[in-house]
Amino acid sequence: MTARQSIGLAIIGVFMAAALMTGEPEKKPVDPGVRNGTGGAGGPLKGLTADELAFFQDGRSRFAEIESVTGSQNNGLGPRFNSNQCLSCHSQPADGGSSPERNPLIQIARLNGARNMVPWFITQNGPVREARFKHGSNQAPDGEVHAIFVITGRSDAAGCNISQPNFTPAGNPITGQGGNPNIVFRIPTPMFGAGLIEAIPDSTIIANMQAETNQKTSLGISGHPNAHLSGNVNVSGNDGTITRFGWKAQNKSLLMFAAEAYNVEMGITNTLFPQERDETEGCQYNATPEDTLNFTTTGAAGSNRAVISDIEAFANFMRLLAPPTPAPDTPSTVNGRTVFLRIGCAQCHSPSMTTGNRIASGSSTKPSAALSNQAVNLFSDLLVHHMGQSLADGIAQGSAGPDEFRTAPLWGIGQRVFFLHDGRTSNLLEAIDAHQSKGSEANTVIEHFRKLKAEEQQNLLNFLRSL
Repeated sequence: MTARQSIGLAIIGVFMAAALMTGEPEKKPVDPGVRNGTGGAGGPLKGLTADELAFFQDGRSRFAEIESVTGSQNNGLGPRFNSNQCLSCHSQPADGGSSPERNPLIQIARLNGARNMVPWFITQNGPVREARFKHGSNQAPDGEVHAIFVITGRSDAAGCNISQPNFTPAGNPITGQGGNPNIVFRIPTPMFGAGLIEAIPDSTIIANMQAETNQKTSLGISGHPNAHLSGNVNVSGNDGTITRFGWKAQNKSLLMFAAEAYNVEMGITNTLFPQERDETEGCQYNATPEDTLNFTTTGAAGSNRAVISDIEAFANFMRLLAPPTPAPDTPSTVNGRTVFLRIGCAQCHSPSMTTGNRIASGSSTKPSAALSNQAVNLFSDLLVHHMGQSLADGIAQGSAGPDEFRTAPLWGIGQRVFFLHDGRTSNLLEAIDAHQSKGSEANTVIEHFRKLKAEEQQNLLNFLRSL
């Protein structure tokens, strides 16, 4: 190499260094935010029969009904409750969704003369939250929902005088972190496409769990179908089949899910949960169970929809509720999906499973075309996994331990406002980062995510927000 060539190369190097120094820094990835519109959410499944559609519409109308303690067509609220209608907690971006951007519980606290104080973890711009206590007053494990409101003072609850639980000391009202260490929170899970999830055979879930075991093992993702081990399926203590609804996959069916919520969230007794959770004398106004089969034939000739209970109607609505429609592909979202698969996200957030081939809708014993042999693009394996110390809530449900949670389905995530089981963040990037902590099965995948170029991370975020 001549001296002239050496000088030339040196000059080129100086210019390149100068360009790098004066060039714009690489942009950091940002959460694109909540996608506008309803994204096709809130409507019925395609291909419903006229009868199925009628049951869907009936269930949706009851889903929006406001409950009272006494004196109305919808009696039974309380004595302890979190809200007075299903829709208040499941309305983002449409009926059946998740926690809305503006918290409805603040208005409910003093409705009809009630004297409730709004707890520190319920804020105007924060998520709807239910509170669970890790331990009872005797330090024995608790884990149950402790409703935040009482009916004391309401005009339709004369004579009742009970107090709200003590939720102090307060922590951060937006994240729900800090404060009383005995209290943990859950936010509403969206119910879009729930009937398709209910219709996935156990054998399909297990086969999906057993697929690509080498890749899962290399990522630290574990699971076993026949024992209470890390990452195993959550199974029903009644019949041993796979449970799949709720943050810890604690509920077996949509009917169980609806019945428990009616009792725990609104205090309304029903045929699956027939006793009041608070039996204080002076706060009992109705025969129990309050939600029952209605042995009448009211309605149009030949119609028996009035006979079914509210919990059956709620289950019908959720069972026939369509999944959200993803946004059209863009070059960024297509690339983001490739990254999602490459770094291992799909080993827990399985893109798709298929329903059974002879699934009845509930309105008939014949197979429903809308529920049978359908692709379920849920982005979940429906298993429970260790999520580590930072997300652990200290509560065990079924075979799901204190730091284990069901893989949250990602369909519809583009229109959710709040993330993680307790709604601690509205930022999707922060929710991803929270998957990494001591003991989490997601640690290696998150390490892969953090090593991506900023553009690849942004494509992944764009892809998730397109779902």
